[in-house]
Amino acid sequence: MTDAQSKMEEILELQRATQLHEGIPDLPTRLDRMDRAIGQLKKYRNEICAAASADFGGRGTVTSTFAEVLVPLGKFQHTRDYTQKWMQREKRQINSEPGGAVEAWVEYQPLGVLGIIGPWNAPVNLTFSPMFGALSAGNRIMLKPSELTPRTSALIAGMIDEVFEPSEVAVFTGGPDVGAKFCRLPLDHLLFTGGAEIGKQIMKGAAENLVPVTLELGGKSPVIISRTADLEITAKKIIGGKLINAGQICLSPDYLLVPRERVEAMTQAATVTASFLYPTVLANEEYTSIINDRHFQRLRDYIDDARVKGANVIEVNPAGEDFSQQESTRKIPLHLLLDVNDDMSVMGNEIFGPLLPIMPYDNINEAISYVNAHPRPLALYYFGTDQVERDRVISGTVSGGVTVNDVMKHAHTMGVPFGGVGLSGMGAYQGFDGFKTFSHAKTVVIQPVEMPPPSPLSPPWDEKTRAALDQMLG
Repeated sequence: MTDAQSKMEEILELQRATQLHEGIPDLPTRLDRMDRAIGQLKKYRNEICAAASADFGGRGTVTSTFAEVLVPLGKFQHTRDYTQKWMQREKRQINSEPGGAVEAWVEYQPLGVLGIIGPWNAPVNLTFSPMFGALSAGNRIMLKPSELTPRTSALIAGMIDEVFEPSEVAVFTGGPDVGAKFCRLPLDHLLFTGGAEIGKQIMKGAAENLVPVTLELGGKSPVIISRTADLEITAKKIIGGKLINAGQICLSPDYLLVPRERVEAMTQAATVTASFLYPTVLANEEYTSIINDRHFQRLRDYIDDARVKGANVIEVNPAGEDFSQQESTRKIPLHLLLDVNDDMSVMGNEIFGPLLPIMPYDNINEAISYVNAHPRPLALYYFGTDQVERDRVISGTVSGGVTVNDVMKHAHTMGVPFGGVGLSGMGAYQGFDGFKTFSHAKTVVIQPVEMPPPSPLSPPWDEKTRAALDQMLG
């Protein structure tokens, strides 16, 4: 047994024993824990931005402040405001036989010790955000941040250690070996955010102890653009969302489905928008670098593969910068890819970068059929004003969530669940749905004190029993 594994098992035992000894946390305890986490996000906002920039090799302060601090703070505040309400018993209507139960409710109890494995693309946000629901539900937490962002992961560990006892929240840093051991712990629940292939390994490890999992895995999120869409407004929203973090977001628009006669106009609108938003890329501090050399080369390979197989690749480079000798900065400008097909790597894999294929369709059924012929995405986006067509798209496809006339908004809207379906994930968290995911819904049924009259189905069975059965069966 390694030192890391021994330490994780020790903390798990400590957290579980403390939970059993102290009992279910009351509201003030839960609010105090959330307040401590909120305070750390505010206190270390500058250090978070600096660490993320160092890990990415270049990431703007505005991007990191919004993605890593403001977004989780908003979620935390919502969770904090509603925790008292969520903790209340949930009365249920019952249909009981005479002499049976007179009252029933569902009581939400903490699961116990939760494990959270965070990703590299939004390392603070996607580690802290699920932590809010877990704390609100009264759980203890063990965190494993990504090894691809070592500076940010170390900062997260320091932030947590400063205000939490190991019996409340503990952080474990390290590489894939630590992650493999982490997902095999006998936790009470495990949440993972990341890629599908790693998600399969996580699920396999959790299965050894029958640990329930929530997986948020991303996928290829399509954008269906209607003939009724305003292309200028549409382009601003799509390209603005696509280039946040240089496309390294699980909800990033992955490809566009555009009416055939509007492909050229949409391409032009996207080019104009990207040029306005980022007139320069190499020297632009707010344009995020690709996380590491492997992913940088992966994206360049997608471009080369698409070009060789017949795609028309448009590099949006308004300043005419030379990107051929800048491996150290790992910046890739927006690339629009036309004439793509499913034989190309860029169409067979989640892109996770600033590449955007544009595909034509002739009628809306064709667009819906294309989406349905591929794995279910984490998100689907529709732009247009035709409500009948919009509803056909929503009801005729299956995705983790849908945003109409914008991108990614459903993930930041409090009061609704966020999660994937199929290969894009399982389970949901955020708001009350996160509280429920991280709670055990325990049924409580109250029987009357007095003895009920004997049931005709109680032994010994006789003719009355057969008559009762005949009556029940009509």
